[in-house]
Amino acid sequence: MEFGAAMFFADYSMAPGELGQALETRGFESVWAPEHSHIPASRATPFPQGGELPKKYYDAMDPFVSLTAAAVATRTLKIGTGVCLVAQRDPIQTAKLVASIDQVSGGRFLFGVGGGWNAEEMADHGTAFKTRFKLMRERVAAMKEIWTKSEAEYHGDFVDFPPMMTWPKPVQKPHPPVIVGGAFPYAARRALAYGDGWIPHASRPQYGDVTEFLPRFRQMAAEDKREPASVPVAVWGVPEDLDQLKRYRDLGIARVVVKLAIGTGERGLADPRPLGGGNGARRIGADFAPPRPARGERSEAALMSAAAG
Repeated sequence: MEFGAAMFFADYSMAPGELGQALETRGFESVWAPEHSHIPASRATPFPQGGELPKKYYDAMDPFVSLTAAAVATRTLKIGTGVCLVAQRDPIQTAKLVASIDQVSGGRFLFGVGGGWNAEEMADHGTAFKTRFKLMRERVAAMKEIWTKSEAEYHGDFVDFPPMMTWPKPVQKPHPPVIVGGAFPYAARRALAYGDGWIPHASRPQYGDVTEFLPRFRQMAAEDKREPASVPVAVWGVPEDLDQLKRYRDLGIARVVVKLAIGTGERGLADPRPLGGGNGARRIGADFAPPRPARGERSEAALMSAAAG
């Protein structure tokens, strides 16, 4: 089981390159960055987790920029969008972004995708909330055509373009893994339909423990003739609980991702105190700091102990 860490990178957070180096030194497999282009002032759509929308959602940097900074500062750390709001992005330009960051990172990019929850944010991009998932599926399919063919074309209900040529192509073949984020059962079905993995949250107001859905997910994979290894499960927002992490491992979870605070306060719109600089690195070290194993040596217990604090 691999360990990743996610952060809302902002102009007052720990820098992505610095965080990437801290994670890589401590044996983490990946760093993840979320996406929100903006937050409409109307705030009509409720925050899915309840309460006031945290300040970090307003302040998040573009994930492709922050993850590029993390990539150039590291050598082995994988970089992932957690998640990219594909329904709010042009598929031709996004295909080029994905291929470019995969080239810059030497094939370390993980393309986490999701449909999003903020209807007003989508509307500002010309996306209808009710059809966002069909749009996302078509855009992912169109990008796969672009990544894998010298002369690509796509004709769907929402995405339609004639034969075209564009480079670079991704380092990873046929393309970087498309990992679909969201809850069971709908996001799980999307992951099986066109993804290379599934990213559910560890818990949500609608359920207490995502692992209760694993047997059904694996049954669905078998019905779709998908090998479990072709759709690995990465659990997002795991608790700092060593016994729970061991349980995830024993249940066959491929990756767990811890969420790192953007600052020391995280009190809604107030208190944007910085975590960055050397103090930020020391905090990461104190909370998640296993000794890095020697090359070729696996130290899963050390990593679980680190993630559990």
